[in-house]
Amino acid sequence: MSNNTRFRIQFINQGKVYEIFAREVYQERLYGFVTIEGLLFGERSQVVVDPSEERLRNEFEGVQRFHIPLHAVIRVDEVEEVGTARIRDMSPGGNVHVLPGVVPPGSGRGK
Repeated sequence: MSNNTRFRIQFINQGKVYEIFAREVYQERLYGFVTIEGLLFGERSQVVVDPSEERLRNEFEGVQRFHIPLHAVIRVDEVEEVGTARIRDMSPGGNVHVLPGVVPPGSGRGK
């Protein structure tokens, strides 16, 4: 892969949909996990600051690589430009659904 390759990754974490951008996405030896490496964020020189992107920037500060369970990955796209990283709620009428048997933490089910 070239250095210009960028990926947009959408995954579920604690009942929310995370959308992040990274340089590398691959499956490593850790069975059942996708490895994300080289996180990319938009330019900080913008006058308007997106609080969702700032929260992600702070949450992943100092992280070189992290692993997402395969069943939590919604979508991985190869993109030309880095967009805005964000966190969205999983709305009851939305397009994102939890797989059967996978209970998001804090949902109150399965206790």
